[in-house]
Amino acid sequence: MKETLNDILEIETSSLYSEDLAPIPSNKRSWNTWNYAALWISMSLCIPTYMLASSLIQGGMNWWQAILTIFIGNTIVLIPMILNGHAGAKYGIPFPVFARASFGVKGANIPAILRAIVACGWFGIQTWIGGYALYLMLKLWIPSLETLPQLFPASFGLQTGPAITFFLFWLLNMLVVYLGVESIKKLLVFKAFFLPIAALALLLWAISAGKGLGPILSQPSKFKTGTEFFTFFFPALTGMVGFWATLSLNIPDFTRYAKSQKAQINGQIIGLPPAMTLFSFIGVVVTSATVIIYGKTIWDPLVLAGRFDSKLLVSIAMIAVTISTLATNIAANIVSPANDFANISPAKINFKLGGYITGIIGILIFPWKLIADPNGYIFTWLIAYSSLLGPIGGILITDYYFIRKQQLNVKDLYQHNGQYSFGKGFNKYAIIALLLGIIPNIPGFLIQIKAIAQDAVPTWISHLYYYAWFVGFFVSGIIYMLLMSKYKQALRASENLKEEIQYVSTN
Repeated sequence: MKETLNDILEIETSSLYSEDLAPIPSNKRSWNTWNYAALWISMSLCIPTYMLASSLIQGGMNWWQAILTIFIGNTIVLIPMILNGHAGAKYGIPFPVFARASFGVKGANIPAILRAIVACGWFGIQTWIGGYALYLMLKLWIPSLETLPQLFPASFGLQTGPAITFFLFWLLNMLVVYLGVESIKKLLVFKAFFLPIAALALLLWAISAGKGLGPILSQPSKFKTGTEFFTFFFPALTGMVGFWATLSLNIPDFTRYAKSQKAQINGQIIGLPPAMTLFSFIGVVVTSATVIIYGKTIWDPLVLAGRFDSKLLVSIAMIAVTISTLATNIAANIVSPANDFANISPAKINFKLGGYITGIIGILIFPWKLIADPNGYIFTWLIAYSSLLGPIGGILITDYYFIRKQQLNVKDLYQHNGQYSFGKGFNKYAIIALLLGIIPNIPGFLIQIKAIAQDAVPTWISHLYYYAWFVGFFVSGIIYMLLMSKYKQALRASENLKEEIQYVSTN
């Protein structure tokens, strides 16, 4: 017991320690299976999930192709979600601390910051959705909002009215950060009750206005050949995996509260694929119905709601979307990046400062451009960041399961001179593996954003981008395992040499 108390004292006095990053003691872990199921159901019920499904319909899939793609994608991402969640449940540590085992106590800032920047992007997207909902409501009552003089250059792609409401909603998010996370609890309760009801109401409206499910679900696929379908399917599948690629890394932030491994594993299996598939089905049905009702595909639910005739109905819907989006944004896109930024300097960066940093980067990412069309949403945003996070996932899982055999020294995770210090706090092998996992996807990304011509590189190289998460995951994982195996062999040889020298000197 004395040794354990000494370990705790060493951890708490380290500059790598803060209350937000501290290991959770076993007696304070209270989350059960249904807590994790409820978490995923709540996280899945959001506007981006709806847009995820509807973007596949807009891209050319029929209803069952879209649903199957989403189900497969979420089943795949469930695997790294559970594997990375194991360390959180076993040791009570959050993601930035878990990453110290493979990247080093200082090197862990690299995956933490990459993951945090992606969360900033999601924060920006959710803030744009909430702000645009405000705009659609206000312009019904203040029509002049739609015809305000243009303040921004055309290249910004941002009208003055939506820009004002976006900024107002951004300020509301920052106010919640200032007040603290406790202020969001009632909004989360509101979301948990309202959004499922609103989603079902929208589904019933689509079925009624679309003259039943039959005509809606009979909408054909736009793909004429199998080649056309698979050309769209594989990038779309990568996008589906990429949708939760952030959480597949920082899931220890949640599983550190688990009563047992069984609780986090079963809870995620029950909550993630079914909830995503069900809510996506609603998005698919409603989007398919818009073709029948309006003669064209409307993939954005806010644009769709703005077409309703009743001002009062639109206003109620938009206020509800705004409140729900605010609740999701703080819970999903502020808490985790705030922890990630805090890992840079635990003594100087707290939750509030981390939240403000997230908010500023969220604007600079230009979220209105990311979701302006489904191609930008899937091919630019979801796939691009999955090319960064896939390699990190491959390294974390390889290190924990194949190099360390699920055994971590918690005390050393908080020490500058422990076994995870490597060279000056950085594990160069993890950084090399990370870079080599990212590089294959760069040409395809540059082509996607039109920075280089389509024929600038061989087709097979550019097409690797369509499988970005998978390419990065396996390339980085395999390279890391090879490098670390040689490192461990060299380490053993060095230790044996020291023992031999010591033996000779004493004899």
